[in-house]
Amino acid sequence: MRTALPEDIHALTALITRSARLLSRGYYTEAETESAIRHVFGVDSTLVADRTYFVVEDAGVIVGCGGWSRRRTLYGGDQRPVGLQEMLDPDRDAARIRAFFIAPEAARQGVGRCLFDACISAAAEAGFHSVELMSTLPGVPFYAALGCDAVEHVTDMLPDGVALRFVRMHRQLSHAGNA
Repeated sequence: MRTALPEDIHALTALITRSARLLSRGYYTEAETESAIRHVFGVDSTLVADRTYFVVEDAGVIVGCGGWSRRRTLYGGDQRPVGLQEMLDPDRDAARIRAFFIAPEAARQGVGRCLFDACISAAAEAGFHSVELMSTLPGVPFYAALGCDAVEHVTDMLPDGVALRFVRMHRQLSHAGNA
């Protein structure tokens, strides 16, 4: 695992598209998935610039990505970030867990957990007491297994008129700064 770099963005975009198309089957229709790829699922270059976005590589190939943020934006890529870019206050706001995508061939092999643990640790080290995220439907069981609680079911009306369902989730962090 390492911090994502600007030169990774092309590979990340390809990974996100492939992950969304294959791992969203059974949760979203093909039309919902394609609309999400156009309007929601994508790289947020602010996370890369903030050095809070990570990648996992296997033999030099990126097989997973995910990050955390000190910014208010809750989800979305460069094409349509949802929320303001203003900084959060660790004493009263939850850090954001953002943009987790795993290569289908690496799913359920610990890649996502490795990324999540790194994000939780970094957010705790930055003084945050909790994290919040907007989960895709296929991500809900994953985040629930990692101690996140569903807070709200959300439907985002995308610019092309497609309604996309998400679940906003939350997790408290331990006071010792450990996950």
